[in-house]
Amino acid sequence: MAEKDLEKENLEGEAVQNEAVEEQNENVENQEAEKSTEETSDNCDDKVKKLEAELEEWKNSYTRKLAEFQNFTKRKENEVAEMRKYASEGIIVKLLDNIDNLERAVDASKESQNFDSLIEGVNMILNNLKNLLTEEGVEEIEAAGKEYDPYEHKAMITENKEELDDNVVVQVFQKGYKMKGKVVRPAMVTVNKKQ
Repeated sequence: MAEKDLEKENLEGEAVQNEAVEEQNENVENQEAEKSTEETSDNCDDKVKKLEAELEEWKNSYTRKLAEFQNFTKRKENEVAEMRKYASEGIIVKLLDNIDNLERAVDASKESQNFDSLIEGVNMILNNLKNLLTEEGVEEIEAAGKEYDPYEHKAMITENKEELDDNVVVQVFQKGYKMKGKVVRPAMVTVNKKQ
């Protein structure tokens, strides 16, 4: 019986010893898990702080770029408005030269009472103005005898002339002009309409 008791005690001792080892292993595992959790938590906190700092940097950069773009846009709008304001300056200067010439012709004709010289001066100024328009890309729309084009001609009256084809411009009341291919003023015309 003593052997049985001894064997039982040995078994109980081993069980206690195994429990103690298991408990110690559990404690070590728990400590390692806590340490790992702390490291992971610290690591996550560092990453969050780093990402927040990057986000703030991106926000600041975006805000600066947006402000720069808005300033650029306002500056360009002001430049365009200034250009529009004085866009016709070159043409005006050329027209002023012709006005000066016209005034000189009128003054000269008053002194000399010579109607022919006035007509000659006005014709010279008219030619200068036509040259100015040509330099700016303005051309006269040909209308008389041409087929009626609603984009280039504005029909004021219709006539019925048998000797002319239908839809042909008979007479021009006011000349039309194009500027670089775009109609700026259509020609006012009479159009032939056969009935």
